[in-house]
Amino acid sequence: MKNDNMQTKEMMKKLKASVMRKRGYKVTTGQDVKYEVAKELGVLLKERDNGELTSKEAGKVGGKIGGSMVKDMVNLAKQSLNKNIE
Repeated sequence: MKNDNMQTKEMMKKLKASVMRKRGYKVTTGQDVKYEVAKELGVLLKERDNGELTSKEAGKVGGKIGGSMVKDMVNLAKQSLNKNIE
């Protein structure tokens, strides 16, 4: 079970990077994404200790990433359903 969780986390990181590259971000890993998005939004995100970050700032960064990922996952699901119907 632990191995499955690790694989799932790794797949999600790859998906995150892929989705954000499609949207013009120059990232190579899922970890890079949050820093690029934060920079674009003017949110000071450090590698460690972001205790002073407000929930609004964190939400702006996470929402931009999560929203993009959800849109792509919905489109993938639609494509998969259309293939199964045809």
